[in-house]
Amino acid sequence: MTTDRSFLTRFAWLSIAAALATIALKTTAYAITGSIGLLSDALESLVNLVGAVLALAMLSVAARPEDDTHAYGHSKAEYFASGVEGSLILIAAGTIAFAAIPRLLHPQPLQQIGAGLAVTIAAALINLLVALVLRRAAARYESVILEANSQHLLADVWTSVGVVVGVGAAGLTGWQRIDPMVALAVAAHIVWTGVPIVIEAVRGLMDTALPADEQTALRNVLDKYREQGVHYHALRTRRAGAKRFVSVHVLVPGSWTVQRGHELLERIESDIRGALPHVSVLTHLEPLDDPASWKDMSLERDDAS
Repeated sequence: MTTDRSFLTRFAWLSIAAALATIALKTTAYAITGSIGLLSDALESLVNLVGAVLALAMLSVAARPEDDTHAYGHSKAEYFASGVEGSLILIAAGTIAFAAIPRLLHPQPLQQIGAGLAVTIAAALINLLVALVLRRAAARYESVILEANSQHLLADVWTSVGVVVGVGAAGLTGWQRIDPMVALAVAAHIVWTGVPIVIEAVRGLMDTALPADEQTALRNVLDKYREQGVHYHALRTRRAGAKRFVSVHVLVPGSWTVQRGHELLERIESDIRGALPHVSVLTHLEPLDDPASWKDMSLERDDAS
């Protein structure tokens, strides 16, 4: 399977186009109605645009191959972009709340509600379609940033639904405070969406181990070699975007030849690559009967003893 992921930038361009279209539509809806709820919806689309532009830049960086200064590649750029987008989502939530509170205290009548809501629904349909495309691409290509983008757009869709219901209710009942109350609910929903995106980005940047199911698959591969008198320790895993990294120390009887040990490691690495997708494997061979082999199970080796 090819490791070139530069083609993923086309999904970022799709997200940028959708953001520009929905900003224009939602801003028009706000101008028509004067609804603070519709303004909050437009502000979230502005964050979508910034996030999509950042995604375009970081997907281009992440697609670069390894070089002398980045021996493990550039795929962590996706986590950076995802974290920034999550942070922008939280900032948008604060901005929406800041705009909604004065309107809650001093409500104002809305204008041309029907036309404004029709425009908002059109924008929501655009976001829904693009979100589904991005989610499918994120799952297929294991892209952290496309997943974050799709989650944000889906949250935007639900935001629009809430705004349409709230603004419509305000128009039908004449109770104008419904509009800013909906905006505050939108802000809370945006926070609910943004926090997990930030957490996932931090986990990736902190080199969190592979998920439990992949750890189990990895150990199943290694455990079958115990029947041959082979042991292992210092198993470490991490993930950067779609790429997985595994390192492990393999312990064999000291009487083995270098050639036999090398052939064993080749088989183990091949089995691991068969069990996990997009994985880079680093193995280290050690003799079972050498006490020094058991001093490097932790990240920092202890030679004091």
